[in-house]
Amino acid sequence: MTDQSQLHRQLLDRMTANGSLRTEPWKQAAAAVPRHEFLRGGFFRLVTGSVPTAWESVREGDEGWLEGCYADESLVTQIAGTIVPEDIRGQIMRQPTSSSTVPSLVLRMLEDLQVEPGAKVLEIGTGTGYSTAVLCARLGEENVTSIEYDEDVAARARTALGHAGMYPTLVTGDGLLGHGEGAPFDRIIATCGVRTIPDAWIEQTRPGGLILATVGGWLGSSELARLTVHDDGTASGPLLGGGVSFMLARPHMPPPLGLLPDFSEGKEREAVIGADVLDNWTSRFVAKSSVPGAQRLTLPRDGRTEDVLIDAESGSWAALYEDGGRWAVRQDGSGALWDAVEEQLGRWHAAGSPVLEEFTVSVTPHGQTIRW
Repeated sequence: MTDQSQLHRQLLDRMTANGSLRTEPWKQAAAAVPRHEFLRGGFFRLVTGSVPTAWESVREGDEGWLEGCYADESLVTQIAGTIVPEDIRGQIMRQPTSSSTVPSLVLRMLEDLQVEPGAKVLEIGTGTGYSTAVLCARLGEENVTSIEYDEDVAARARTALGHAGMYPTLVTGDGLLGHGEGAPFDRIIATCGVRTIPDAWIEQTRPGGLILATVGGWLGSSELARLTVHDDGTASGPLLGGGVSFMLARPHMPPPLGLLPDFSEGKEREAVIGADVLDNWTSRFVAKSSVPGAQRLTLPRDGRTEDVLIDAESGSWAALYEDGGRWAVRQDGSGALWDAVEEQLGRWHAAGSPVLEEFTVSVTPHGQTIRW
């Protein structure tokens, strides 16, 4: 076995052992797609201990490049919307905007998609093209359509897929609009996060078909949902759990906060629930549905650190701090954000704090609801 073949086999073994890769058809598909072919443009590696976060490029042929390609890790492939590894020597301190998803998550999601032979699949977010290639290996390129928002990312994926001899239908555009020309689809799978399931995805999925997507928000907690589309044009289904996180689709990214308000104003009271509840993934997911427009930040104030929720659109905010084992909250604006969080978490606790796998997502013409 060559080094590459051995690394590939080890990755497949790890995914099988951790339960991500469960059935023989997907094992064969994953075995047919060498991940390094979709990372020949390199990737960015986190600089250990960097503050603020810094990234350094790892290019094909660099030490650790091939091993990195077959690590069961997410690999950043673009920073700040345009910068790729070949553009950088040294370090860069900007925000990642595109990545190659953790292979075990890719295969877990493909398994959870519950496809049958010949199923027609729409993938939202082509990325490097790796997951697209695995879909082609399993279902045939004629049954796979993939949409990528970023033209440069789409061009690199098209090239990589072509080198692999795979020619699915590739579309450059807004994946939130789906691809009406190819509808209806048996399955839609999204490799970007969304705040709400777009209507177009439901309209373009045949009744009985499935949509697999990560639903989240701006508080940094999200979950994978599998929705069945019904005859009446609605969709519903469970959260699958596991703490799945993707970069949000660019149109669903939070707005800039702009000039911050004066956090010394507002009405102060003792908080029933402290801000430390937002450090927990599940309770943060529960809380975000009560304040869907809120973002979280921490600020130094009067020798202490305050946790702040702020809704840039409404101007509402809540600032919390701990003093002597008690939490206090100041709030101002058109909506009392922390009142809403405490009410939502109170209902969840009263129900026995159900785990996320007990939650159900429903989408109707009136909007999206998540219930336990």
